[in-house]
Amino acid sequence: MSDAEQQKVVNLDRGLFFVNYRSAEDSLAPPYVTVTPAEGHERRMEIILHPDATEPTLWEPNSGLVVRVNMPCTLQVQVQPMRLGGSRAAVVRIEPIQSGRTHLVAAQSESLGLHANAATEGLKVLGHVAGRGDVIVGPNAWIAGPTAPSRVEGVALEWPEKPAGLDIRYAVQFANGQAGSGRMVPLGAYAGTRGRALPITGVVLEMSGTDELEFVAEAGFLNAPTLRAVGRRVVLSGPTNREPLVGIRIGIERIAAAEQVVAPVKPRKPAGSGRVRVFRSRPRQESSVT
Repeated sequence: MSDAEQQKVVNLDRGLFFVNYRSAEDSLAPPYVTVTPAEGHERRMEIILHPDATEPTLWEPNSGLVVRVNMPCTLQVQVQPMRLGGSRAAVVRIEPIQSGRTHLVAAQSESLGLHANAATEGLKVLGHVAGRGDVIVGPNAWIAGPTAPSRVEGVALEWPEKPAGLDIRYAVQFANGQAGSGRMVPLGAYAGTRGRALPITGVVLEMSGTDELEFVAEAGFLNAPTLRAVGRRVVLSGPTNREPLVGIRIGIERIAAAEQVVAPVKPRKPAGSGRVRVFRSRPRQESSVT
């Protein structure tokens, strides 16, 4: 992607969505927003324009268009400056239009731009592997792991582009209560040892400041099945909490949109009673491009 543009892909489920260009940082020369289907997904959606529009481009804030999705697909949202060197900071929200049924489809909210990029681009995971030294990978990539298991002695997470307000901490655990076991450290800090042949027997990951993201992590422990954990707080350890960690991969994803059903209220009986029970922003449908 060139410096002159910002692009985000948004996964949409079947439904109707309003693409709303809400605001821009530069009100005098705001960037423009172009919406297109991902390659190969052209037949899965229909972009409905204003009668006076000829292309799926939103030229200024307070403009919008509608996307009709026939089957799950990927939408590309591209933000480009109005002039050379101009601002690319825009807020675009993709809001589901409800059909009036009792099933409430959760909303997805995503960011694209200079301030609130909630994608995991830029996330790096470091693992110190016995006999190999420090290994650095991107999100959802194995350090050691099923195909090359090896003792992992420390981990660190770095994410320079993390969303503002998001806080991440993590810790590693050692057998026999070694010094530093279970001590939480902030993003960018190293948790573990180097050169001491001291295996990790557990990893704890925590995040706060968001309701939209969660960890998706997998870990392999010696002589144990691969463990997978999802959530804003995850704990990874072997069956007895003593097995050495021999592989790990860590990712951060948007919380899957769960479809919630509103149960109808039961009719009241003359002498009795009866009873009932988004914003999710993400699908995995409001999506925000900042």
